[in-house]
Amino acid sequence: MKNILVIDREPSCRTVLHDNLNGVHHVFAVASGTEATALAQRQHLDLILLEMEMSEGSGAEICSLLKDANATKYIPLILLSSCSQKEDIINGLHAGADDYLTKPVCVSELLARIDTHLRTRDYYADLEKEDLLMLLELSEIISVTRNPKRILTIIVEKMVAAIDVSRCSIIGLSDGGELIVRASSDLPVNQEIKIDLARYPEIEKALVTQQPVVLQDIRKDPLMAPVRDKIQGLSDHAIFVVPIIKKQNVIGTFFLRTASPRKEWVSARIFKLCQLVANIAGNALENAVIFEAMHSQRQLLEDLALRDSLTGLHNHQHFHTRLEEEFYRAERYALPLSCVFADIDHFKNINDSYGHVTGDVVLKQIGKRIDAILRKSDLAARYGGEEFAVLLPNTARQGASDFAERLEQEISTLSVQQLKGTKVSISVGVATFQDGNMPSYQDLVQQADEAMYAAKQAKKKRGFPEN
Repeated sequence: MKNILVIDREPSCRTVLHDNLNGVHHVFAVASGTEATALAQRQHLDLILLEMEMSEGSGAEICSLLKDANATKYIPLILLSSCSQKEDIINGLHAGADDYLTKPVCVSELLARIDTHLRTRDYYADLEKEDLLMLLELSEIISVTRNPKRILTIIVEKMVAAIDVSRCSIIGLSDGGELIVRASSDLPVNQEIKIDLARYPEIEKALVTQQPVVLQDIRKDPLMAPVRDKIQGLSDHAIFVVPIIKKQNVIGTFFLRTASPRKEWVSARIFKLCQLVANIAGNALENAVIFEAMHSQRQLLEDLALRDSLTGLHNHQHFHTRLEEEFYRAERYALPLSCVFADIDHFKNINDSYGHVTGDVVLKQIGKRIDAILRKSDLAARYGGEEFAVLLPNTARQGASDFAERLEQEISTLSVQQLKGTKVSISVGVATFQDGNMPSYQDLVQQADEAMYAAKQAKKKRGFPEN
């Protein structure tokens, strides 16, 4: 395990990062750049995570401080920032930062990025000359390819040619939570098939943990016990599944799955080669998908500024901008304005039991259900975490209550394959501004939030289990 230093002024943020990284690495957490340089004098550090919003100065200034200090100048440094801090990110990179991630941070991507920066020269010692040439050729080919489907096909073709496999596939997770084989060495080009997660325990484990899964002998490995009767006729013995992690909110979730007829096939060489290919694939897919979706640079920047990248709904900041505008319009013309807050019940349990990727699927599906029942004048946002907010202009209390009831009903019918029958529900709160009954738009938000909290508490009193 390596020593990771977290620098963040907020104790709660330090705790979250510590809890997510501890066990995988040794984690130290401080609140300032001064504390960081003092700690580095006493403790060997391998990597630094720096939050850009700091009370003692900008993140870029602290980054400069760390890169000027002898004890920390050569330590890889990753910036953590919101999308709205684009200028700070640029200044931080100019100050010497090695990389950045935007918040909310995906833990699996953070771990993958940390792993990339911690690699040393001896990491590549197990690879053969042909492996390095294949990686170089693969990078060059897909760097100029803008078709995501073609990128997946190229990766499969190169892997089959480079290592002894009976099958190489890239499997994607759709927004609806379905597993789809996007490219495979045993499928015609451009053909895709859906597969049942229940028949692939190794993919399910990689999905939940977002970590590589190695099975050296599928007939003896206890993970495969539930499907033992279904794999008896297979020629495969060893299976290796690697998550392709790179801004999963943009490209979705993919898995590189390779299988070999030989037992004990997953050597150090195969393990590292597959991980490196997965990293290359993630970069290429991200670039291709952004390129494909970018009608113009201005549109992309507008989407980044106004939209939540996971759900496609508006973000917290844009919601408040529109809320203020609509409140003053309602106040001026004596119109009603309603606000609905919704929070997913048991969401922590969903993440803990089924993995954060499944949690993301739930968030995406709820975002789609909300969007589907909006009027053109309404506005929905991912307010934070598992909380959503909906603004209903020219809507009185009864109309807002009807909307909230319909929304609860919509979510109750949601079915996500990875939840294995577990139902999703939400707690909803409604508040309405009418006839000057509250002085500001902040009061409208607060009352909707309090009503939502009261609804959640009422469920607990009725025996609804806590998160």
